[in-house]
Amino acid sequence: MSGTTYLELSQEGGGAHKFYEVTVAGTVVSVRYGRIGAAGQQQTSSFPTAEKARAAAARKIGEKVRKGYAPAVAGQRAARPVTRRQVASAPSTARAVAPVLWRFRTGAAAFGIHIAEDRCWVGNQNGDVYTLGHDGEVLARYQLPDGVKCLVADDFWIYAGCDDGTVYDLSSKLPFAAYAITPDVDIFWLDIHEGVLNVADRNGGLTVIDHEDEYQWSRRSAGAHAWMVRRDGAAVYHGHQQGVTAYSADGSGELWHTPTTGAVLFGWQEDDAVYAGTDRRVVQRLAKEDGALHATYRCDTVVYSCATAPGGRYVFAGDSASSVYCFDADGTQLWKLGTGGGSALSMQYLDEKLYMVTTDGSLVCVDASDAAIAAARSGTVPVARDVKSAAALPTYTPSATLRTVASTAASGIVVECVQESGRLRVHVVSGGYEPSWNVQFPRHIRRPGVRYVVDDLSPAPGGFYRVRGEIRQLV
Repeated sequence: MSGTTYLELSQEGGGAHKFYEVTVAGTVVSVRYGRIGAAGQQQTSSFPTAEKARAAAARKIGEKVRKGYAPAVAGQRAARPVTRRQVASAPSTARAVAPVLWRFRTGAAAFGIHIAEDRCWVGNQNGDVYTLGHDGEVLARYQLPDGVKCLVADDFWIYAGCDDGTVYDLSSKLPFAAYAITPDVDIFWLDIHEGVLNVADRNGGLTVIDHEDEYQWSRRSAGAHAWMVRRDGAAVYHGHQQGVTAYSADGSGELWHTPTTGAVLFGWQEDDAVYAGTDRRVVQRLAKEDGALHATYRCDTVVYSCATAPGGRYVFAGDSASSVYCFDADGTQLWKLGTGGGSALSMQYLDEKLYMVTTDGSLVCVDASDAAIAAARSGTVPVARDVKSAAALPTYTPSATLRTVASTAASGIVVECVQESGRLRVHVVSGGYEPSWNVQFPRHIRRPGVRYVVDDLSPAPGGFYRVRGEIRQLV
């Protein structure tokens, strides 16, 4: 073969909405791939002869055709609908500035944040995800194919939901596609609980996908623009323009609906309550049991984000005027301070520190201890350290191919892909595990009869295993 071959994979119910283009020019093979309608990523390889280049291209095309890709004409299929949140940020009206310890500028507006016990994660609209230590040291960078909508944690696992409709697992060294969201869903926000993905969208829809990356159920709430979805073992809490609606975890029905003061723009949860930040300048606390309104926390402008200290002891809010607030549980405002930068688009509290991602693309660490806040209110704040990326920072990108390892040299747990009732499932081959349980495994790398080795497996509620660490293909 020579010239260019263009393929697409777009499934109404399966979530894929991707293209793959291979161009052969003499001894050079160029591959371009990504979501339909985007420029995508490009890789180029050179071969000793034109014949070997054509053979390599044919293998690549054959692999994609076996996965379900088909010849298409570029530009005929519409791009996936993507809404990027339009936010304005005014200067703060607070009389004092928060005690910022350090600030890391990512280069683009950032919505994604997760603060773990050992590190911080931030993702921006350029598709960059960085991990940092709690002292601000930059540890690693991931480059994803499209903008990061949000970062969510599910026990050990960290996921990045992106504008390309793919949710990437960042828990191992190399990120891989764990879930694919159907192309007609314009993603606004995500949450994951025990391997079950919950998607809130532009139209006020809620879609639930199980650990096999297969559709479970969906509902349409009364209001559009659903920027909030939170999930626990009992229910899914869906915040939209008309308030918050709770659905049973199995999708069997609506549990309650509570109108909020204004459209919901952000959500948070504790064990017994959900918190909704709205465009009418408030955060409202609703009981998970029945949706009863228990407290209202009043800010001065539109609320972009909110978070709590454990148990709801303190409630924090970030507004559209670059201010951050702290309230006690009953709604009394304890303080209001300027962020020292942009407005907080997401936030999280841990160990007397408040971490925020902002409209100027920064991850900010604020000392939220009583002593530091008291000093800040009197005009004394530390000099914020401007964190720089290390020049030799490792960058990890998703790979379409797996590293292979010989069976005789493999160390780890062996699993195998098998065909069951027309579907590809993965089971454990190594001893000491329940062989009938499925293994949560990326769908795009499943091949019937192929064995893989993984670093570790963790049992999950519901009777399946989750992979920890790298996946390699046995040869």
